Amino acid sequence: MVAAVIERRGRYLLAQRPTGKAHAGLWEFPGGKVDAGESLAAALARELDEELVLRDVEVGEVLGVQRDRPRNLELHFMIVHSDGAPIAVEHAALGWYLPEEAQGLALAPLDKAFLNVFGGGFGH
Repeated sequence: MVAAVIERRGRYLLAQRPTGKAHAGLWEFPGGKVDAGESLAAALARELDEELVLRDVEVGEVLGVQRDRPRNLELHFMIVHSDGAPIAVEHAALGWYLPEEAQGLALAPLDKAFLNVFGGGFGH
């Protein structure tokens, strides 16, 4: 799985998971699943197009990986540059947060773990 770390003016884009999905109501860095044969960067670009209508994206390096061992899940957090205006197609809400503000949100477990490890040191 992949997640986008998109920064603008020191704030990071977070998305609130919709009702009816796992972790409903919790906030996350947007992203999703990697299809068979798809690179991490291609998967993230596709997911951002599908979920946020962000089409002009530049996917950069992997900042970190968080693992949920019981579910055999790895979530790769990657730098993404985009000047587009995200639209909440699949999320309940979107917001731009300073790292310290994000700490106060109800975050999905792997996103919380990532934020705790990397804090404001994501790189720009």
